Amino acid sequence: MKIEILKDPKTMGQAAGEVAAKAIKASLAKKGFANIILATGTSQFETLSRLVDEPGIDWSKVTLFHLDEYLGLPITHGASFRKYLLERFINVVNPSLKQAHLIDGEADAATECARLGALIQAHPIDVALVGIGENGHLAFNDPPADFETEEPYIVVNLDEACRKQQFSEGWFDSMEAVPKQAISMSIRQIMKSAKIICSVPDERKAEAVRNSLNEAVSPEYPASILQQHLDCELFLDEGAAELLEKSFLEKYNLKVH
Repeated sequence: MKIEILKDPKTMGQAAGEVAAKAIKASLAKKGFANIILATGTSQFETLSRLVDEPGIDWSKVTLFHLDEYLGLPITHGASFRKYLLERFINVVNPSLKQAHLIDGEADAATECARLGALIQAHPIDVALVGIGENGHLAFNDPPADFETEEPYIVVNLDEACRKQQFSEGWFDSMEAVPKQAISMSIRQIMKSAKIICSVPDERKAEAVRNSLNEAVSPEYPASILQQHLDCELFLDEGAAELLEKSFLEKYNLKVH
């Protein structure tokens, strides 16, 4: 794993977006196409902004998947991740995007998981953009995460910490309004991505970052699995990195850029 610490969320997101753009271009040059995963949420604002501004990407050869969506939430709701991607990415790069396989949280969950599973198995992922939740989750795989399932998409129960994060970030008017279930890409499916770029801003993620990097790989710390990926780049801002011990920083020669 390669780790970079930047001074603030904007600088961090710009750096992550630049690396993502470079990786997508490399896949296009090598294979003539690219299959990507995009994360959503406040942690991805700057990363996606930088990515869509990158010149020279032939989006007509890019196929998009995303990580998760709430069950039962209409696409018109402000917290819908489909709505998020349409507004912040798809409609910006369109009409050139080849395909966008979005999770329909209003469909029958089992049928939707099977549909998306077949699609992503036919489109091996070249570049995945992900984040880490306050509870250490990866996508909506809350602790203890399922590290064993080979199903690409699964129905998950959202724990209280996850739901509190969604409420505190302003996506919902009340805790009661936050859905209790979602469709999520599984841990093993995320790990099948050729390259993973993880963006994590803000001091409220600092404990999750420390656990993900310092603790042994465990379902209790879902994002810790990224330690085992062969090509993962983790971008942090100063706040997200504030609990990393001096010995850890020295071991990896980490400094704020």
